[in-house]
Amino acid sequence: MSGPLQGITVLDFTWVLSGPYATMIFADLGADVIKVERPGYGDRTRGTGPFLGSRSSYFMSINRGKRSLALDIDTPEGRDIVLSMIENIDVVVENFRPGTMERLGLGYEIMAERNPQIIYASISGFGKTGPYSSYPALDIVIQAMSGMMSINGEAGRPPTRVGVSLGDLGASLFSVIGILSALSERTKSGKGQMLDLSMLDCQVALAENAFSRYMATGQIPEPLGSRHPAFTPFQAFPTADGYIVVAVIGGTNDQWDLFCYAINKMELVDDDRFTDGWLRTEHHAALEPLIIGVIQEHNTDYWVSHFRELGIPCSSVDNIAQARDNPQLKARGMFKDVEHKESGTVTMIDSPIRLSRTPGRIGGSAPELGEHTQTILEEILGITNDDFADLVAKGVVAVEE
Repeated sequence: MSGPLQGITVLDFTWVLSGPYATMIFADLGADVIKVERPGYGDRTRGTGPFLGSRSSYFMSINRGKRSLALDIDTPEGRDIVLSMIENIDVVVENFRPGTMERLGLGYEIMAERNPQIIYASISGFGKTGPYSSYPALDIVIQAMSGMMSINGEAGRPPTRVGVSLGDLGASLFSVIGILSALSERTKSGKGQMLDLSMLDCQVALAENAFSRYMATGQIPEPLGSRHPAFTPFQAFPTADGYIVVAVIGGTNDQWDLFCYAINKMELVDDDRFTDGWLRTEHHAALEPLIIGVIQEHNTDYWVSHFRELGIPCSSVDNIAQARDNPQLKARGMFKDVEHKESGTVTMIDSPIRLSRTPGRIGGSAPELGEHTQTILEEILGITNDDFADLVAKGVVAVEE
């Protein structure tokens, strides 16, 4: 069954993570994603380990289902090919530093002259405006500047980066939302538009209530480890053989009463320091050791079973290998085997978007550099074999390497 974005063509000038992850989502949803790469080099992550055989597992994980067009856009001929293709393109995505595409003669204004319906998404560290717009940025820079690192980790410890590239991935997801919104609006207006997306803006938008708490109270949020700033108990506790997280929330104290029953500490229910979630948070230093003393008496499986029977949200703290074998993820089919002609069978994380009629899916393995160059140019521009051979000879395009 076709994906929901079948018939949408994306011209993908992205590299590394924030852009490729966004265009991967489009490929998973059925769009034809044409990844434009520099001949002989390709996306930088093609050389990033670990490797499966001679191919980068990093590159394969975020470029699956795309087609590779090896085209040197820094040449007049390469630029002209892109502009000739634009009439047949719905979406352009790039994540170069602001000004790069304009310097190449491939900015939004020029493309929109060729195709007024084009949706053009530009992802960068700080966006196209503001005093930092020309600065380079990678994930850790964005996590640091946004305040994210300052509230992550344990109290009294050095600032800690979130363990995934949240600065990149937040921008990826917001860009997909923006592009899909523009495509929807285009069905009414018939017009395209540009999306100027800043990784820093997106990271601040994901800061949950840290900024709102600061602006309401004037108190600067600090790292809390696994604790929640408003709900208690809501954290990881050591067990006899590992860790368990428990999350007690709600508008009433029903869960708190059940939790006290579960740990055989019913006297805490009537303790004036712990009668609601906010008081428990204010007095967590007194409450935490009381809970830990009980939780450490039994192993993780015991507590998970015990809490689940009472409907208390909980989980063991699993490592990646344990998460890979999680029976819930297996039942949902979140890991799929994909065949790659060089690396063999590669297991990938499936799309989490579960539409009832047109579900997302992995549309194939990641392309080899230049694998689809001739096919794409024949399909979209009708370029003949002789013309293509001439472009290859000039170094404007390249075939699979």
